[in-house]
Amino acid sequence: MSTTYMGRSIPPPHADERAMLESWLDFQRETLATKCAGLDDHQVRLAAVEPSAMTLLGLVQHMTVVERKWFQEVLAGREASYDEAIGNGFTLVAERGMDAALTDWRAEVQRSREAAAGSSLDGSGALNEQFAKIVGESTVSLRWILVHMIEEYARHNGHADLIRERIDGVTGV
Repeated sequence: MSTTYMGRSIPPPHADERAMLESWLDFQRETLATKCAGLDDHQVRLAAVEPSAMTLLGLVQHMTVVERKWFQEVLAGREASYDEAIGNGFTLVAERGMDAALTDWRAEVQRSREAAAGSSLDGSGALNEQFAKIVGESTVSLRWILVHMIEEYARHNGHADLIRERIDGVTGV
């Protein structure tokens, strides 16, 4: 497996479906971490693309919530607890910085990997009533969750690209 100049593993050009999905999700996860690297506490809290209040710190917190939602609640069927202070992740708390957010995010990513490892791609998890109405089904497969997570990270990594470029001019994959 080759890597980019930023040290992230490039997904294999040829692999089975599961390896392909999991490697693309890991690539997107590490892209978010890379976009947040090398910034101070003030910078990760900057809402740099007006009129949005979105920040890099908020994106990491949000993706922690999203990981927990899809892998713990939906796939594993576990009741998950959330930090009320950060809501859906975008709310910033003065005493909570990027180091803590990344530590929580990495731990949640590991729990997500463990939950996925115990399920086939066709294995399914139950949706709550709100999401079932949106999706049109009461369950989704692990395959659906992995594809959704890839697109969720990719979308937010686009936001992170814009925020980071506005903060210090850094661009790139």
